[in-house]
Amino acid sequence: MPSLQTALPPELADNVLRLYRECLRRAKYIGHRQHNTQLLVNLVRQQFRRNMHETDPEKIQKLKDDAARGLINHILYESEKMTGRKFSKGS
Repeated sequence: MPSLQTALPPELADNVLRLYRECLRRAKYIGHRQHNTQLLVNLVRQQFRRNMHETDPEKIQKLKDDAARGLINHILYESEKMTGRKFSKGS
């Protein structure tokens, strides 16, 4: 199965630190809109810290894919809200 990270710019997908920073930016953006910024930022930090010593390349790739999936889902959600058009295949 191809990596979900191909949907992200290569400079973001190839660099865990940049991926982390983008996840934090999205958490702050969502948190500001829903008035729970600190909670969401702490959740992102916990997820990255919990796995920071992972050495298995397959597991690292899966974790990066999961983070990329979250970013892509949020981007699609915001795009759907702005345009009123559904991009996902669901309901």
